[in-house]
Amino acid sequence: MDLDLRKLRYFTAVAEHGHFGRAAEKLHIAQPVLSRQIRALERELGCELLERTTRSVRLTPAGEQLYEDAPGVLATAVAATRRASGAARGADRLTVGFAPGLSISAAVREFAKTRPGVEVELVRLDWFEEAEALRDGRADLGCLRRPFDDTGIRTIAVGTEPKVACLPATHPLASRRRLTQADIDGEPVLHAQRRRITTIEEKLELVAAGRGIAMVPRSVARYYARPDLVHRPIAGADPFEICLAVADGHHRPHTAEFLRVAERVLKRR
Repeated sequence: MDLDLRKLRYFTAVAEHGHFGRAAEKLHIAQPVLSRQIRALERELGCELLERTTRSVRLTPAGEQLYEDAPGVLATAVAATRRASGAARGADRLTVGFAPGLSISAAVREFAKTRPGVEVELVRLDWFEEAEALRDGRADLGCLRRPFDDTGIRTIAVGTEPKVACLPATHPLASRRRLTQADIDGEPVLHAQRRRITTIEEKLELVAAGRGIAMVPRSVARYYARPDLVHRPIAGADPFEICLAVADGHHRPHTAEFLRVAERVLKRR
């Protein structure tokens, strides 16, 4: 039997918080999705891991044993993945992940001036895999937007960007130049975690189809501009925080130097 490491990480979060809702919030996934994953893990193991009540969860003896073993299993898997990824990339290769709509190219150009022999590979990361890609070694570092699960992740804030409402061009609010929170109260808002939306393209297609409106970063709305959609600023809305991120204990060559260059360049921009 193969142990699914993602399910194990989900189980660990539930065990730590003692509550599905708080664990789902920490993991940035929908609670029903989390519940299904834990049930699937229990079926795979052939035993119950949690005693569930209406208010909280409690570990069974099997759950206590798995919770005790989980950190070692996860750490070993992450270390093995990183070693394999590092060996494949070589010492003079760096993989940088980025969230949709964010640009890291200016930092890459600046870094190349002092390290022309280092190949920088760029990898787009969707919302559900941002932090996971750093933890499992697929990316050496990332330029990401909060929120994401930052467990085991070190971050450096480099800026913010406005949140805008994306809505169909035929929507009654599309004629407004700026919206308020009162304008969008009562509107159906699409949430990736709740609807299991995996890509921004899927979310925007749902908006265009009239399934709801979406709160997205301004750079995303501009990058994925299309004639059947409009985006409007929201007065007083909290912006998205942009940060550089790297997994704790990451020691790949050139990572620290790239972080210093990227922090300087992105903060200046």
